[in-house]
Amino acid sequence: MELQTNKYKIVNINTAAPRKPQANILIVYTGGTFGMVTDSKGSFVSFNFNEIIRKFPSLRNLELKITVISFPQPIDSSDVNTENLIDIAYIIHENYQQYDGFVVLHGTDTMAYSASAISFLLDGLNKPVIFTGAQLPIGAIRTDARANLITALEIASAKVDGKPVVPEVCVYFDYLLIRGNRVKKVRSSQFAAFESENYPILAKAGISLDYNMLSIKPHEPDVELKYFDKLDDNVAILKIFPGITQRFVEHFFKLPGLKGVIMETYGSGNAPTEDWFLNLIKEACDQNIIIFNVTQCNKGKVVQGRYRTSRKLAELGVLSGRDITTEAAITKLMYLLGNEPDVDSVKEKLVINLRGEMES
Repeated sequence: MELQTNKYKIVNINTAAPRKPQANILIVYTGGTFGMVTDSKGSFVSFNFNEIIRKFPSLRNLELKITVISFPQPIDSSDVNTENLIDIAYIIHENYQQYDGFVVLHGTDTMAYSASAISFLLDGLNKPVIFTGAQLPIGAIRTDARANLITALEIASAKVDGKPVVPEVCVYFDYLLIRGNRVKKVRSSQFAAFESENYPILAKAGISLDYNMLSIKPHEPDVELKYFDKLDDNVAILKIFPGITQRFVEHFFKLPGLKGVIMETYGSGNAPTEDWFLNLIKEACDQNIIIFNVTQCNKGKVVQGRYRTSRKLAELGVLSGRDITTEAAITKLMYLLGNEPDVDSVKEKLVINLRGEMES
């Protein structure tokens, strides 16, 4: 694919001048609450990144050379689509050699989906890609935007012995650094919006940044970055609930072009055992519709066969997502369907750990 760079707004900032910058960082601004400021009429408008030093004078302490690439029109994160995700990955891929790290400014509502998707689209990543944003706009008095951005930039530029400290896709928010394909948004009205229940926190920010090096992906100097530019959106999420009807499930699986389903089940992977339900699951599997079993619980994992209710699903061909999040599961399925040659290959890779998104 080819990105129409003339449509993107590019701003260059040197926070170290006149000294030599310690690192070269690319910020990708997609939109979201972070970049909103009030104009003279009291309306929210997009932040002008030419004014970033005035708004964030403490950035000078980081001594960075920063380039900001802004989407032509800032996107509310609830409007993010597969093309936007591919654009983000492409921008990082095309600029990979020029920068030491990357920060993606993104709305919080779908940040977990986007961070997961980018982790799959960029294989062999060996530099930091740090997603961050804010619960309050940058122009608000009590905004969390300043602390989130400054710390995300610090993480993106952090090196030890010339190697990046965090060479993977992450989300930094409210003092916590979390693996991008392990994160979930769990709160809508607090600064502590994100958690990672099934994988350790990668770092905590206090007086200093305390990195959990044992949980961070190791740097792999000999691995080359591979960029994938396809996400297949012929997927859907089926959430199991008490009272789910045969008519609903029948219509669900008749969705034209449907190739894969994330099935959100109870507890450790349990679902109804009524004949009509199991028959519909069998019919879907026989038609090569991939069904990936993910728990509705924030913490824990699917263990198909632990109870009788999930044993039958495994026998019918439903695949276990173990401890993967729904956000990582749906984007992983889209990535594999878009880039693997056949259904068997998709199934094979869906159940194994590719980017640290699930237990090995």
